[in-house]
Amino acid sequence: MDSRQLEYFVAVAEELSFTRAAQRLFTVQSTVSAAIRALETDLRVTLFDRSTRRVTLSTAGAALLPEAKAALEALDRARAVVEEASTGLRGNLRIGTMTRLGLVDLAELLGAFHLKYPLVDVQVTTSPTGSSGLADDVRHGRLDVALLGLPPSELSGLDVRELAAVPFAVLVPPSHRLAGAASVALEDLAGERFVDMLRGFGNRRMVDQAFERAGIPRQVQVEVPDLSEVPEYVRAGLGIAVVPDISPSVAGVVHLPLARPALAWTLSVATIAGRTPSRAVVALQELFADAVRPGYF
Repeated sequence: MDSRQLEYFVAVAEELSFTRAAQRLFTVQSTVSAAIRALETDLRVTLFDRSTRRVTLSTAGAALLPEAKAALEALDRARAVVEEASTGLRGNLRIGTMTRLGLVDLAELLGAFHLKYPLVDVQVTTSPTGSSGLADDVRHGRLDVALLGLPPSELSGLDVRELAAVPFAVLVPPSHRLAGAASVALEDLAGERFVDMLRGFGNRRMVDQAFERAGIPRQVQVEVPDLSEVPEYVRAGLGIAVVPDISPSVAGVVHLPLARPALAWTLSVATIAGRTPSRAVVALQELFADAVRPGYF
């Protein structure tokens, strides 16, 4: 048994697919299959129940998984301590973020991180399903850390540090019946057409849940992948929006406080729960502490 075999085993166990595990590890499926067979031979057990349609963990495989993860984490920590003592902090850091997140200047932050830790290989990605997809990637080990905008009820399995909480606002065109209101309640929006983010994005999920709790049907007329695009569609008269109040002011769009319910969108940095973060992740988290742009909300 060696660390490479354990790494391949954990990848297959988390993906429940030899093909996806090979893609995650940047290798070919035959290499992963050979490593798993060698590990099963060494341990004299079957780790996976295989069929033509699915792969599942056997009882022995389920027992091995937490121990394999712990062993790999211990090896990573030992390697990091030795390498840092001799050459400085190094390793790989996989970061997930939302598209065009103006609240945090991630490029500047990662630039400062690279200057301080040039031997750490940083990879940055987004998810087509927003914060929900990023959270799932962290839970399954595909990301080391991610910036999320999800409510607490959807952060299970994650260790989370809150960076900022932003109130929601209602965006309407100047000609709208509510444009002169001091504030707006959710029931005032019954019967309206809406512009919103795609399903899976944290702020969209919060608004959908708020309307469901209030028993108010909602028709989303326009869905966009980027929060910065929402005001443009509101200005064009294609609907109103309920979004975190972090978008820059746009001519032809009125921002109204949402008074009832008092919704707040939370920006958090998340890592997987129950696992000691690498030294590179800890170093990055320290920079996130002061990452929110002042005066942004």
